[in-house]
Amino acid sequence: MEALDLHCQLILEQYRESQSVLQQMKEDVLRCLREALDHSGLIVTTLEARVKTEQSLAGKLALKGGKYATLEDITDLVGARVVTFYTDDVDRIASMAEQLFEIDWTNSVDKRRLHQLDSFGYNSLHYICRMPGYDFRFELQLRTTLQHAWAAINHDTGYKSGIEIPHEYMRRMNRLAGMLEMADDEFSRIRTELADYRRRVQKLVRNGKLDDVLLDGDTFRSYLQADPLRKLNKRIAAINQAEIQEAPLTRYLRVLKELQCNTLGDVDRLIKRYEDDAYLLARHQLGNTDLDILSSAIGLQNICIVCILSTGGGKIGLERLFEALNGHNSQNGALAELTYNQARNLPFMQHDN
Repeated sequence: MEALDLHCQLILEQYRESQSVLQQMKEDVLRCLREALDHSGLIVTTLEARVKTEQSLAGKLALKGGKYATLEDITDLVGARVVTFYTDDVDRIASMAEQLFEIDWTNSVDKRRLHQLDSFGYNSLHYICRMPGYDFRFELQLRTTLQHAWAAINHDTGYKSGIEIPHEYMRRMNRLAGMLEMADDEFSRIRTELADYRRRVQKLVRNGKLDDVLLDGDTFRSYLQADPLRKLNKRIAAINQAEIQEAPLTRYLRVLKELQCNTLGDVDRLIKRYEDDAYLLARHQLGNTDLDILSSAIGLQNICIVCILSTGGGKIGLERLFEALNGHNSQNGALAELTYNQARNLPFMQHDN
């Protein structure tokens, strides 16, 4: 590195004297961004900041120190970076930054708009910002996870180092860049379309058009938000004046599909068809016990049990049910035997051979 002239040495000395201010500004920038992200509910993969090292600054001054009159003219003494999952979140965080900081639009650059063939990993949005209470500006980089990974790979391979690499490798790198850019766009598009799909499902559920909604994890969760088992669970809890403890019901999705439920309408009819028998089974299960805490899954579990037994599934069907709910467990057979015996004299029972 060349020896710095007097002007650059003075800037470097000013940098040393400003270390505490720069470190504090870095922490304040991080705090502001973190609070704003927490408030917005946005999830990011990386939020980080750094103060430029003396060695890095000296190198910058050696190359182009003449363009800086004072230390305040250097815009990246503090650098912050936010890495997101999705491209549209970059714009949301940019809007957030515009509310938090004063943006130096002249020196900021949206590299995403340059559309260079080999620019994918460098498609960050770079804002030059000023935080209230500080004389120094800082650089804020916003990019996606794929862009960030690509930039790191480029740095590691020397792709952007200024050293010419063979045309064949350049061509392959550019092909990969195009594929990653398409993947980045597609992830955002899929998220948007899924959000639209969920809104359509919720509207159909609210309007009672359950036969128009195929049964899957998303739609089942939407259906459960209406608490369709609340009445049955309250009836069962009243047997022993028990307390209902919330439990996840999504593990019943596989069971319901095995019971030939293909739409939410099928699930709704299953509940309505068997809820009285499910209550009757609960009376035989709980009547001679003093259990005062019950899982909110008891209603749906008993509906599944009644459906299996009333259609001739017998002990084997019950064991498959408990395998689906509990995984492979040596107790599933005994639990199936117990449940079968509890139900053997109830009117819905169809005895297996």
